Amino acid sequence: MTTKKALIITYYWPPAGGPGVQRWLKFVKYLPDFGVEPIVYCPENPNYPIQDQSLVNEIPESVTILKQRIKEPYALARLFSKGSTTKISSGVIPKAKKQSLIEKGMLYVRGNFFIPDARKNWISPSVSFLSDYIKTHHIDTIITTGPPHSLHIIGLQLKAALGLNWVADFRDPWTTIGYHKALKLTAASKAKHIDLEHKVLNTADHIIVTSTHTKNEFALKTEQPITVITNGYDAHEVKVEQKDMLFSLSHIGSLLSERNPTVLWEVLSELINQQPDFAKDFKLQLIGVVSDDVLETIYGYGLKDYVDVVGYVSHDEAIKFQMQSQLLLLIEIDSEDTKAIIPGKLFEYLISKTPILALGPKDADVAHIIANTQTGTYFSYDQKQALKAQLLTYFEAFNANTLKVNAQGLEPYSRKALTEKLSAIIKDC
Repeated sequence: MTTKKALIITYYWPPAGGPGVQRWLKFVKYLPDFGVEPIVYCPENPNYPIQDQSLVNEIPESVTILKQRIKEPYALARLFSKGSTTKISSGVIPKAKKQSLIEKGMLYVRGNFFIPDARKNWISPSVSFLSDYIKTHHIDTIITTGPPHSLHIIGLQLKAALGLNWVADFRDPWTTIGYHKALKLTAASKAKHIDLEHKVLNTADHIIVTSTHTKNEFALKTEQPITVITNGYDAHEVKVEQKDMLFSLSHIGSLLSERNPTVLWEVLSELINQQPDFAKDFKLQLIGVVSDDVLETIYGYGLKDYVDVVGYVSHDEAIKFQMQSQLLLLIEIDSEDTKAIIPGKLFEYLISKTPILALGPKDADVAHIIANTQTGTYFSYDQKQALKAQLLTYFEAFNANTLKVNAQGLEPYSRKALTEKLSAIIKDC
């Protein structure tokens, strides 16, 4: 088999934690099986808001990893407010009416002085370093993955300078992503983002997105080929002896300020007050970074005694929670902009043998995946009574020891199958 080299330009790489790093860590793991030699370029001194040392062990020993120093503005911002900087860099942006003057200032500076994002200072040194490396090692294909979208600007400039093949991978949308509205962008800054997005979408040889909604959005902005390659699941050796003894509903991942379904908290409060058995057995587990706004709302519905705020855990620990829980909770912001968002954790949820309870906007891509794989139920925010009835149905199944899931059609979401799809794009470039 002829081997083709592909240079992957990524900001997130182990020991970075979270779902963003796992996408390309797994691609790198399986690309050699399909005749592609991956070469990874990442920062030498990144400012990762969360870290997971267990992911370091998954880096293939044979892969070439290139590193270049980066100037991180968040490191400087911590001198003024460590807490606010950590929250904002993690994506947890307080609601506007609760933002301190420091937080408002940080968001304004981040949005208008760092375009497209806080990693813009890495663009020029990366282009300089990679230009020489690419020519010396005869690489004809590069892949950039964002956010941060500064990495796509690296690809844009390398494409212009060297005329090589360029694949741009969008793990999330650019100008339509929810947090853009919180960055206090001026009209001029919004225009710069739109212009940069246009240049990337119309210069890259191939565009990869993670959802059908994003593909449809980008198809209105470019005639370049666009392929959907979702995130996925990988085989693991994590085992648990038994499920939780309590009726545990577990959310794994970040709960941002706007990812706050009051309808669910209201339903849970009613069930606790109306069903003594439910109150006795119920537990809400929050594993990951949780916004203070979300906790305040949950506690406001009288749920404090039923909540276990676990915080961030390693990837293996997260898988254990998925397998031990009685129900897995997936929440997305109720907005047109979030229909395209498919959280990476969904795919691990799919193979956990644990039913999924999901809330989000109507007609979201997540809803179709859950329905097609028969792995749970999905509700929009206006379906209070249906949500309440389903929770009672799940609780009755829990009491009868029949709360199970029989997933169907999961193979297309395996990391190896997704990597094969990626390899075909690389070879066709």
